[in-house]
Amino acid sequence: MDQRLSIITLGVSDLDRAKAFYLDGLGWTAVDQAAEGICFIQMPGVVFSLYPLDKLAEDIGTEPLTEISMGGVTLAHNTRSEAETDEVLATAVAAGARLVKPAQKVFWGGYSGYFADPDNHLWEVAYNPFATIADDGSFMAS
Repeated sequence: MDQRLSIITLGVSDLDRAKAFYLDGLGWTAVDQAAEGICFIQMPGVVFSLYPLDKLAEDIGTEPLTEISMGGVTLAHNTRSEAETDEVLATAVAAGARLVKPAQKVFWGGYSGYFADPDNHLWEVAYNPFATIADDGSFMAS
């Protein structure tokens, strides 16, 4: 099997609210698409999508998902500097996120903090001095 991650989908309780947070609040751009009821955002090397929680449960074939919890998963947005980390956290909070942990120096030599989006999905915002971020935003771990 090839080592690949193609799409990350977040189940959301209110698609319009989630789109307002990610598109209007964070300034991300949706892919122009024919499909209704889902939002795709192209990122370097992966597609990020927002999909209603009830439709996600239907697609999976499980009982309706009524509550979103951390579930041991976090998403990460890596930055090019500590100052950019602070800026990204501030932008997320201004867009309606809840600050979970203010940015601070961490044991592995970087600088990071956490926010929760309106559906309580946890995002780490981190500066990793040992990694590289290309001009197109793609991330390479060292």
